[in-house]
Amino acid sequence: MVGALSAWVCVLAASVYYLEPIAGREQWRPFTYFEPTYKVLFAVFGLIVGFTAASFIYRQAVALARDVLSNLQRMPGRDKAAVVLGIFIGLGMTALLGVLLVRIPHFGAQLTVLVGLISVYLGVFITLSMKEELYFFFPNLATQTGSAGRGEEKPKAQPKLLDTNVIIDGRISDVARAGFVEGPICVPGFVLEELHMIADSSDTLKRNRGRRGLDILNQMQQERELEVTVVDQYSSPIRSSDPVDAKLVQLAKELGAAIITNDFNLNKVAQLQGIRVMNVNELANAVKPVVLPGEELTVTIVREGKEPDQGVAYLDDGTMVVVERGKDRIGETLRIVVTSVLQTVAGKMIFGNPGSAGESAAEVASAASRQRAENRRRRM
Repeated sequence: MVGALSAWVCVLAASVYYLEPIAGREQWRPFTYFEPTYKVLFAVFGLIVGFTAASFIYRQAVALARDVLSNLQRMPGRDKAAVVLGIFIGLGMTALLGVLLVRIPHFGAQLTVLVGLISVYLGVFITLSMKEELYFFFPNLATQTGSAGRGEEKPKAQPKLLDTNVIIDGRISDVARAGFVEGPICVPGFVLEELHMIADSSDTLKRNRGRRGLDILNQMQQERELEVTVVDQYSSPIRSSDPVDAKLVQLAKELGAAIITNDFNLNKVAQLQGIRVMNVNELANAVKPVVLPGEELTVTIVREGKEPDQGVAYLDDGTMVVVERGKDRIGETLRIVVTSVLQTVAGKMIFGNPGSAGESAAEVASAASRQRAENRRRRM
């Protein structure tokens, strides 16, 4: 529609162009079919310009509407009430002034509309800037039913900053989607730049890691339940020459935010400076099931172990299980009895022995001990 309207306007403009008298002549005719040719050319030009402008306006309008609706959903109920009150105040001012302005000849109506827009803007600005005073006069606006029903306002959640490693790791996407991360998730601009640099690296491994991080970030932004924003404006200057970890710590101090990471060094540095750190590795270790000696597990032997006659299996969460007398049973699924659990820096290691529920833990442990002694005797 906009393209057709623009084409029609251009055709009218073309008629003025070729009907313009030149040198005393009523019409200008440099060649045959001059008028139809210029009508078609101007119509095509107007159609292209109109379609391009309409497409740009449509995209901008859709983006603006999406931002407005998103902001309205995140806006607290008390602020919405203040905005509505400000709109009514602005309309009231417009009604009072419009009676006088509409009487002005020629442009009274246009002036009334302009004053109305200004009045509504001022009304909303005033009510938002005087929220506390309005809540004093209208106490019902200040109440917001909390979880306990006492009318207390829910405290605002602490922002969370993501570092480059935890984005590339990818587990934060599942953790956030499961609802274990509250509040806005912020991605600093310098972290996004580092991801772009890694994705453009000449090294294949780094390039794949960077692209994986960008894909994960894009998936998180598309999740409607998650509030993921890019922070690229800082109130205090951040030097571009500083390391990314130092800039991340400085930004966390400025925003009062927590840092989500799986970097051991960043974890320690941030904690020393009093910043809350949420380590994904610690979370993964914390949610692993607790296994005690004497319990039964069902595992599948996948390969040989380091020691003779040992087999290695893995639980669903990646925990390594070392099975005595499991070397000759690779590929089999069997039940084992846990004899001991070893906690290492990389995680837990479970040692077990094929057995049944009727055997006690002491019997299984004794059998495993005898097997290890036999292995040492053979090596000697």
